[in-house]
Amino acid sequence: MNLLHSTQTVIKEALEKLGYQEAMYELLKEPLRVLTVRIPVRMDNGEVKVFTGYRSQHNDAVGPAKGGIRFHPEVTEDEVKALSIWMSLKAGIVDLPYGGGKGGIICDPREMSFRELERLSRGYVRAISQIVGPTKDIPAPDVFTNSQIMAWMMDEYSRIREFDSPGFITGKPIALGGSHGRETATAKGVTICIREAAKRRGIQLEGARVVVQGFGNAGSYLSKFMHDAGAKVVGISDAYGALYDPNGLDIDYLLDRRDSFGTVTKLFNNTISNKELLELECDILVPAAIENQITAENAHNIKAQIVVEAANGPTTLEATKILTERGILLVPDVLASSGGVTVSYFEWVQNNQGYYWSEEEVIDKLEKVLVKAFENVYSLAQTRRIDMRLAAYMVGVRKMAEASRFRGWV
Repeated sequence: MNLLHSTQTVIKEALEKLGYQEAMYELLKEPLRVLTVRIPVRMDNGEVKVFTGYRSQHNDAVGPAKGGIRFHPEVTEDEVKALSIWMSLKAGIVDLPYGGGKGGIICDPREMSFRELERLSRGYVRAISQIVGPTKDIPAPDVFTNSQIMAWMMDEYSRIREFDSPGFITGKPIALGGSHGRETATAKGVTICIREAAKRRGIQLEGARVVVQGFGNAGSYLSKFMHDAGAKVVGISDAYGALYDPNGLDIDYLLDRRDSFGTVTKLFNNTISNKELLELECDILVPAAIENQITAENAHNIKAQIVVEAANGPTTLEATKILTERGILLVPDVLASSGGVTVSYFEWVQNNQGYYWSEEEVIDKLEKVLVKAFENVYSLAQTRRIDMRLAAYMVGVRKMAEASRFRGWV
C-alpha cells in the first residue's frame, strides 16, 4: 500500500469519526494544486541536464502552505502529495496557522557538485516562483537539502521579487534570518514525545534502553539527546547496517566519526542488519530512517514497550493494528516529528516581525507547544479507545475541515 493510499485511508476514518460528510473527504484526500516543473541545469562538464521537480499544496484554508523540499533520486508525485497532506496534519496537531505543502526534485545530490546544486536550487525557485511566497507557501529543508540550499533559494526569490524576503523560506542560516534551534528542532520534538510517552507508561528515561534506526539529522541528534538524558542507546543504524551494544553505545564517539551523510557503521566489523536492529530487546524503539520498516511481517517480533516514529511512515497500517493490540504505545510520525515545522513557524514569525529570539526562548516555546499537542492526542486516544495514529489524524484534520467549512468550500 503506498503512502498516499494509506494516508487517505486514515483521513477518511478520522473525518467519519468527527462526523463530517463525504464531500469533506473528497476535498481533503488530494492536494488543491500540484505543480510539475522541468528545470534545465548546465552541468560542470558543459552539458545541459533537465530535472523534474514538484510542488504540492494540500490545503490553504487555514493559512499559507508550509513544507520541505527534498532532493532525492526516488522522489515521485504521489510521495510529494502524501507528504503535503501530512504537513497539513502536523500543522493542525501543533495548531499552527498553516496548510501543508511539499516539494521535491528527482536528482542525486550525492553525485552533484556544489555549483550544480546551486544552479538546480535557483532553477527550481524560478520555476515555482508564481505559487510560493511568505503569504502563499513557505518551503523548508527536507531529505538531502540544508541551510545552504535554502539560502540560495531565498536569494533567487529575492532577486525575482526585487525585495529581500527572509520569510519566504525557513531553515536558513542564522546570518540570513534563520532561527536558533532549527537544526535540532525535529529531534528535540521527538525527545519531548519520548519523555511524555515514557511518563504515561511509567518508564524512567534514565537507564531506559533505546534503539534508534537511522543516523541522519533527526536520528543522530536524537541519540545525543537520549544519551544526555541518561538513557542507554543500545542500537543505531544507517543505510549500510546497524551497531548494537547491550551496555549502551558511545554516542559522542559515533557522532565524531560519521560522515556528512550520517553513515558510520562502515567503520565497524561486527555490525548487525537493520532487520535485527528493529527486533532488539529495548524499552523504546525510534524508527528515524525511511518508510515501511515495521510491517505485518515483523510487528509481532517488536520487543519495545513504546515505538516513537521520527521518520515519515515507518509503520504500515497493518503493523499499527498489531502493535496496538499487543499493548505497545505507538506515537505516530505526524505528532512525533512536528518539532521541525513548529520551529520553522517560529522562524517565519521572527522574520515577519524582525525580532529574533534566543535559543532558550525557542526551546521553551517548542516545549509548551509539543507537550500540549501530545496531551491532546493521547487523551483523545484514551477517551475514544483508538490508537494514537487515528487520534492524531482526528486532531490534525479538525481545524482544516472547520476552516474549509467556514469558507464555504464544502
